[in-house]
Amino acid sequence: MRCLVVADLHYSLPQFDWLVRAAPLFDLVVFAGDALDVGSIVDFRAQIVVVQKYLAMLASSTRVVLCSGNHDLDERSPEGEKIARWISEARSLGIACDGDSFTIGDTRFTVCPWWDGPVVRAKLEQQLQDAAADRESRWIWIHHAPPANSPTSWGGSRFFGDAEVEQWIKSHQPHIVLSGHVHQSPFIRDGSWFDRIGETWVFNAGHQFGRPPAHIVLDIDAGKAFWLSAAGDQVIDMGSSLQRPAAAITEAPDWLISLGQVVDPIPESRSTVAG
Repeated sequence: MRCLVVADLHYSLPQFDWLVRAAPLFDLVVFAGDALDVGSIVDFRAQIVVVQKYLAMLASSTRVVLCSGNHDLDERSPEGEKIARWISEARSLGIACDGDSFTIGDTRFTVCPWWDGPVVRAKLEQQLQDAAADRESRWIWIHHAPPANSPTSWGGSRFFGDAEVEQWIKSHQPHIVLSGHVHQSPFIRDGSWFDRIGETWVFNAGHQFGRPPAHIVLDIDAGKAFWLSAAGDQVIDMGSSLQRPAAAITEAPDWLISLGQVVDPIPESRSTVAG
């Protein structure tokens, strides 16, 4: 199973265009939050409509997972906590989203919502406990914020991760946690796109401008994780102990070379959906 992992596209239509073109090469596309951008000049409701169209195109070509990030929150719950109501509508497209757990082969996936207060946090904690009861040999979480005190959440002066996620990882020891949120972590000193907490691998692709987005490719069967970005291309062996720095990709498999050849011919000023 091969998974393409992105996060923090923040309504960058050229990056969404690239994602649509790349998706058919993978068994699963994981979008780890922040599809929208609260700072955009584009009306938030319009952003949702456009992103939903992109999600429909993605879902028509492969399986898709989507979790909410802090930029995706569009409503308040009856308890007054911010939630991403629109993301739950993606289920109608066959997309796994906030609160879902599902299994592919021997791999269990758990999709975690962004939590804004104690009610959603308690629901997420219960979700993880329930999923742990019937976990497979491999368990993968999708959660927008990386754990605290990890290079994947290092912002240059302090950590911007989630302390609760750090504790949940230590308690449950999933195989992999896929995140985003802290844009600069993979690109700065003392930051990284990968980490290991106990037996758990943690990943954050980071954010870059232009096309394509920074992204991670997981070759689950081979136990390899690849990071591809403007800063360079790296690979780690998830069957080995944590080693830094990651190795440069010197011999890419044919399917990864094919991904590198996905070039969107559409000019930067246009897009598949909103041109």
